[in-house]
Amino acid sequence: MKKFLLGWLAVTVLLCAGMTGINIVPPSFDLSKTSIHFLDQKVLHYSQIDGQKFSEISDLAYDASTHRLYMVSDEGVLFVFHARFGKKIEVLEPLKAVPLLKKGGKSFKKWRRDSEGMTLDGRKRLLISFEGKPKIGWFHKNSNKIGQRIKKYTLPKILRSSKHYRSKNKSLEALAWHPRYGVLTVAEWPLKRDDKKRQTVYALNGKQWHFNAEPEARSAVSAIEVTDDGNLLVIERSFTGLLDPFVVTLKKVYLNRCNKGWCHSEVLLKMDSHKGWDVDNFEGLAKVGKHRYVMISDDNDNFFQKTLLIYFEVKE
Repeated sequence: MKKFLLGWLAVTVLLCAGMTGINIVPPSFDLSKTSIHFLDQKVLHYSQIDGQKFSEISDLAYDASTHRLYMVSDEGVLFVFHARFGKKIEVLEPLKAVPLLKKGGKSFKKWRRDSEGMTLDGRKRLLISFEGKPKIGWFHKNSNKIGQRIKKYTLPKILRSSKHYRSKNKSLEALAWHPRYGVLTVAEWPLKRDDKKRQTVYALNGKQWHFNAEPEARSAVSAIEVTDDGNLLVIERSFTGLLDPFVVTLKKVYLNRCNKGWCHSEVLLKMDSHKGWDVDNFEGLAKVGKHRYVMISDDNDNFFQKTLLIYFEVKE
């Protein structure tokens, strides 16, 4: 009986692994009236990959030349998938999972491994940002040292101390690489010195751009990505309690349309759970083709939440 149960469990895990379809859009909502076109919508079902628990995915990065989709969890684990994107998500196969390590292979202390943002720079180097003690590092991504940090980057002075953030858990949430400005990062909430509705994009050379946060309570930046025209695609989310709406906003921030540091922004799509959207805690965003992106949700290691992978196009 014991062998039978173990065998049944193994088969169940295998059958549950992979992707299933979902539709997060309310039946009455007409996406054609927006600039967002959903190409594919999936729920990811993996319990473990290479012995690492697959949960709490916080960001994505995609290398189109190798068809590698990188996912990082806020528990300090790097997942690597073989992925291809066409009219739909054509391929998504797990290849590897490793814990993130310090230079030399030492483990991060538990309170210093909160990896939140990820991107590939112009030389396809894998960069990851952290909350807790704010930092940005360059990590191995395709060698026997995969997941090990190679170097740390020097942050602008205002971003170095956790005392400047509204919370240790509200620091370097989002990361992107810009061909003109280099590494860009955004704190989840504005710094203590700033108005609660004034969000700021920081370049590592000290340059800053400001934009208005969404009007919903506790609206926070969870991901950024550089668009084909050199501006920013931003995910903001608002969650104040189980009985209140969960609102996820996709917006564009125009770095090339700023006045005295304040940049014009445009809401592309607002997804409100109280208006029928089956949204979850979207935290990750990556560009996978011309005008095409994927975003992923953090399931918070909660049975009642899902890891959603949404493939979409921003129509110009």
